[in-house]
Amino acid sequence: MSMLFVGLLLFLSAHSVRIVAEGWRSHIIGRIGPGAWRGLVSAVSLVGLVLIVMGYAAARQSPTELWPVWRGARHLAALLSLIAFVLLAASFVPGNAIKRRLRHPMVLGVKVWALAHLLANGTLADAVLFGAFLIWAVFDFRSARRRDAGASASAVAPSIGAQGGAHPASRWADLLVLCAGCLAWGVFAFALHARLIGVSPLG
Repeated sequence: MSMLFVGLLLFLSAHSVRIVAEGWRSHIIGRIGPGAWRGLVSAVSLVGLVLIVMGYAAARQSPTELWPVWRGARHLAALLSLIAFVLLAASFVPGNAIKRRLRHPMVLGVKVWALAHLLANGTLADAVLFGAFLIWAVFDFRSARRRDAGASASAVAPSIGAQGGAHPASRWADLLVLCAGCLAWGVFAFALHARLIGVSPLG
């Protein structure tokens, strides 16, 4: 379990600097440059991710049950995971309505993904892993919304006006988001999840 804790600490800390130390982050980027900063964050995140995967796999070998999983939880989790994949796709496709309205769909997708797995799993390792991501996503989303609110009126006004209606290009973007999200969810749920995690989410 200690490996899982260390991995979470590294990974989530690397993605929490803007939440707790925006000024320090800007100062460091000014000194070393944005490219070097992104490289540093990516390196720390990669190490953290590897430790998370290894630590979670080890913890699953001797699980500690915290609460019983109710019948139908896996099906609800599968639906929530589909929504999470659509939100993730919305963060990459420009001009879609989901991103215009929610502003930070990737963080919301992490929220939904973490909640889905907490519903479908009741072990200590799951509570630590997905609970940590859920808490991080809540605070990261709040921090991002505060940054949005602090933006100048001239920068905010166009994005507010753009939410009024969808033009044809945005409808195509919305369709692309839905198709990409559903396709990615299908590939992961029916092929990759069992291979990478060792559990079939729909089995």
